[in-house]
Amino acid sequence: MGTLAAMLKSRGYDVRGSDQQVYPPMSDFLRDQGITLLEGYRPEHISAELDLVVIGNAISRGNPELEEVLDRKIRFCSLPEAIRDHFLWGARSVVISGTHGKTTTTSLTGWLLTHGGADPSVLIGGIAENFAGSYRLGGGREFVIEGDEYDSAFFDKTAKFLKYLPDIAVVNNIEYDHADIYPDLDSIRLAFRRFVNLIPRRGLLLLGADNADALALSEVARCRVETFGLSDRATWQAHDIRVKEESTSFSLRHEGTPSGSFEVPMLGAYNVRNAIAAVAVGVAVGLNIDTLAEGLRKFRGVRRRMQHRGTAGGVMVYDDFAHHPTAIEETLTGVRSAHPHRRIWAIFEPRSATSCRRIFQGDFARALGRADRVILPAVFRSSLPDDQRLSAEAVVSELTESGIEAAYIPATDDIVRTVATEARPGDLVVVMSNGGFDNIHQKLLDALAAREAR
Repeated sequence: MGTLAAMLKSRGYDVRGSDQQVYPPMSDFLRDQGITLLEGYRPEHISAELDLVVIGNAISRGNPELEEVLDRKIRFCSLPEAIRDHFLWGARSVVISGTHGKTTTTSLTGWLLTHGGADPSVLIGGIAENFAGSYRLGGGREFVIEGDEYDSAFFDKTAKFLKYLPDIAVVNNIEYDHADIYPDLDSIRLAFRRFVNLIPRRGLLLLGADNADALALSEVARCRVETFGLSDRATWQAHDIRVKEESTSFSLRHEGTPSGSFEVPMLGAYNVRNAIAAVAVGVAVGLNIDTLAEGLRKFRGVRRRMQHRGTAGGVMVYDDFAHHPTAIEETLTGVRSAHPHRRIWAIFEPRSATSCRRIFQGDFARALGRADRVILPAVFRSSLPDDQRLSAEAVVSELTESGIEAAYIPATDDIVRTVATEARPGDLVVVMSNGGFDNIHQKLLDALAAREAR
C-alpha cells in the first residue's frame, strides 16, 4: 500500500493513509514522499472530502475505518483495482506470475527493459537493488508488474492478477500455496486459467517449460505461446549451466538456434529460469539480445533473495525469503552447487499461512535435507489446531533419522548462541523466513563478531 501511495502521489494526487505500527524504512519513505501517515484505525480519519479509499487485503469487517467508509458510502476499491484504473489501462501490461520467482523475475524484467532504453514503469513486491526501491515510473509504454495470486480485498477474494490486464504474461510455475485462500491445487489452477483467459489474441504468454501445470496452460491460451526453461522442448532453452561462487552462466537457444552466452549474478538453475523469462520479454519488446546479456550482468539482485547480510568470524550469513518447500529446496541446491565443499546451515522459520500448516511437513524435511545443519524455531504465532499445525519437532526428527544434523530450538536468542558456538570459518548460514525473524541476521553477525574478538 505504501508503494501505491507513493505512485499516486507522483501523479499529483493528495494521498494519506492509515496503518498500525508503521516503522522505518517504510514510515520514513512515506514521509519523504510527502504522504500523511495516520497511526492506527479511527473513524475520524474518514472525512467528507475523500474521493476514494483504497482498502488493503489485510483489512476486514469490524475495522473502524472500513465501517465508516461503508456507513458513509464513500467510493472504495481494492489495491489491484487502483493499480489497474490509474496505471494499466493505457499501458502495455507485462504481468509476471507463478508460485515461485515472481519478485526476482519482475525485478529482472523491469531492469532489462530499463537498461535497454524502453523506459518502463515497474511495480515489484520487494526491493530491487537496481531501482533502490519497489517501483519505477517511466515514460515508456510497458508497465512490468508482479502478478500475485493472493486475494484482493475483503469484498473480493479473487486473485490480484485478474485485475492487471495482461498483454504479455509470464507463468513461471504453479504449485499449491496460500492454504488460507485456496482449498486445493485445482482452485489455484483455475485462478491461473482465468488469468490466461484475459490475454488478448495479439498478446504473448510465456510458460515455464519445466513445470507441468504451467505448461498445461497452453491448452487454454488464445494468444501466442512461448516456453522457457531447461527442457529440450522449450522455445527458450538454457543449457551448459555453470554455477560459480557468486554467479551463474549459461548458454541460450531460441527455437533451437544459439542465442548467445549469459551470466547472472545469482545462484542456481531456478534463477536461470527467471533470467530466461526476462530475456524472452525483452526480445518481445524489441530489445537487442546483446543488450539484454549486458543488462543481466549488471543486475544487482533483490533484497531478501539470497541477500548476503555480512560475514563475521569467517561465517557468511544470508537472508532469503523462501518459505515454500520447493523454494527452500531450490535455494539450498543453488547454494550447494556454488559451494560444494562448504558446510551449509539452514535456519527456517515456519511463518506464512501455508508453511505453518502440516500439509507440507514431509516436504519441508526433504527440502531442508539439502543442508548440512538445520535449525527450526517454534512455528510463528499459529492459532491453528494441533492436528493442522506444522510440527517443527517432527520435521527435525525426520531430518535426524535421514542422517542430517538438525535441532528444534524455539527461541531466536538460543539459535544465535548455538550458531555462534558451533559454526566454523567457511560455513554458510542461510536464514529463510518471509518475516523479520526477530532480526536474527544481525544478531548472528554480532554474536559471531563477538566470538572472533574474544
